[in-house]
Amino acid sequence: MPIGNLTSQIFANIYLNEFDQFVKHTLRVKNYARYTDDFVIIADTREYLQSLIPTIESFLETRLRLALHPHKILLQPCHRGLDFLGYVIFPHHRVIRTRTRKRMFHKLRDRIEEYNNGLRTRYSLRQVLQSYLGMLVHANAHTVAQKLKNFFWYWKRE
Repeated sequence: MPIGNLTSQIFANIYLNEFDQFVKHTLRVKNYARYTDDFVIIADTREYLQSLIPTIESFLETRLRLALHPHKILLQPCHRGLDFLGYVIFPHHRVIRTRTRKRMFHKLRDRIEEYNNGLRTRYSLRQVLQSYLGMLVHANAHTVAQKLKNFFWYWKRE
C-alpha cells in the first residue's frame, strides 16, 4: 500500500482491520502488532512462523487483494533485534535505527538552513527538534539526543 499522508494511514488501518481480526481470532496469533502496513509476529519457533506465511498470503490475496512484499519477510531470532518503525527492538531495550538517526540529522540540517534563510519560523524549527527528541525518548538514545541538541544549537543562528 502506498503510505504517504495521514489519510492513507487511517485508510490502511480501516482496510487492514479485517486482517487484524483474521490473525488474532482465526489464526489465534498471540504476539502480533501492526502499524499501518507494517506488521510483526513473534513466536517460539521458526517452523510455526513459516507455516503462517502461506495462510496469511492467501488471506491477503483473496480477501483484501494485497500481497506481502517478498523481500520484507524476515524470520530471525529476537536477540538479533527487530527492525520496526525506525527502531531496532531487542527483548530488553530499543535503539534508534542507524538510517533513521542519519536521516534525523540530515533533515534537521535542512530545516535549520531554511530557518537561517528566513523560510521557517523559530517556533516551527523548535517543533522539528522536539519531534525528533520525542521519538528518541522511546529508545536507549540519550547520547543521540544530546548530539542532536548540540547539533541544533551549533548550527542555528539567532
